[in-house]
Amino acid sequence: MSKHEVIVYSSSGCPYCEKVKSYLKEKGIEFEERNASIHKEYFDQLKERKIFGTPATFINGKLVLGFQEKKFIKLLELSEEDKPAEIYTPQPESEESIFQPVNEKILEEVYDFVTIGGGPAGASAAVYAARGKLKTLVIDKAPKAGTLAITHKIANYPGVREEVTGLELLTRMQAQAKDFGAEFVRSTVLSVDFSNEIKMIEVAEGTIKAKSVFIAVGAKAPSSKINGEEEFTGRGVSYCSTCDAAFYQDQVVAVVGDNDEAIHEAETLAKYCKTVKILIPTELKGDTDLSTLEYNPKVEIYRRHRVREIIGTDSVEKLVILNDKKEVETWNVDGIFLYLGGMKPGTDFLNGAVMRDDEGYVIVDDHLRTNVDGVFAGGDARRTPIKQAVISAADGAIAALSAEQHVNKRSKLRPQYS
Repeated sequence: MSKHEVIVYSSSGCPYCEKVKSYLKEKGIEFEERNASIHKEYFDQLKERKIFGTPATFINGKLVLGFQEKKFIKLLELSEEDKPAEIYTPQPESEESIFQPVNEKILEEVYDFVTIGGGPAGASAAVYAARGKLKTLVIDKAPKAGTLAITHKIANYPGVREEVTGLELLTRMQAQAKDFGAEFVRSTVLSVDFSNEIKMIEVAEGTIKAKSVFIAVGAKAPSSKINGEEEFTGRGVSYCSTCDAAFYQDQVVAVVGDNDEAIHEAETLAKYCKTVKILIPTELKGDTDLSTLEYNPKVEIYRRHRVREIIGTDSVEKLVILNDKKEVETWNVDGIFLYLGGMKPGTDFLNGAVMRDDEGYVIVDDHLRTNVDGVFAGGDARRTPIKQAVISAADGAIAALSAEQHVNKRSKLRPQYS
């Protein structure tokens, strides 16, 4: 029985909520979950406390917003000096669980094919590789936090006629790969060494060895912060309309960004909010199309406007804006959704192991081969015409078939038919 009173306010489709719950379960901490998406009373409880985002975890009455491991360790008394045995005893994984911890057997093995990333590209690659009799391992640091996993609804994936959440679709892919014999582990890749025939992948637990590697990492937001952003995260600063839009029913919010993601999020928020002010700091990136917003009476578009500071007391109240005439303005808002700089491929761990472009995308050929023999890349790790789950899944299939050709030293790709 836990000596702490722990309450987790969550919402459906929220990746950080899953991360908090998984962490508490791993540490043996009992908690009460209150889903604010399903139960209005819990939603209202958060709003009364001026909390406008999930997860919100109360530990003996003290609030932790988001996933903050250091605060959890302190409030749950999980310091290095005081580790209660019952908390640190590893919890057995369910037989239904797809992702397992890295163990000694995995570190001793030489895999035919390792995919770094378990999203649609990595999961699809694992299906093809494992079915092609390659000994296959998938490494993912946060299986429920990728772009597809946090997508609220998928209605256009070929062959899936019913509407499903992104997480449901992704879990189906992963389970299918596991059925064919692929292994899945949750771990963070720290660095790689592709200089020899056997590729070395460093994780916190040790070194994973592979004959071929598929770089299938997703994309991540840039790390630069606006003044006040960190202070008000979860109290008016948000990064996910799926998680938090309902908190801003009939209120005024700002959306800051220059890409398709920002436009899509503004469309979603306009279904809830009284007014959505979208700020485009410079120019729209690529083929980003504003036409869906230009005639929406709830949306106001501000080109060449930048956010200088986020101000409030208990929650966000005002934004300091530098407008297109280089004048400073102060706007009253109830919340701000940030998509600054768009999503960047999470390929920093590669360093100089393979060739990348100026933005970190891995450079590949038509077979998704990098400049290093036996190393492939796809999905959000490379530049695709447009970011869609089905395109990433196709990349996974191509990469796996290319890897099978490499491992078995074939002269050409061999398709899988039946």
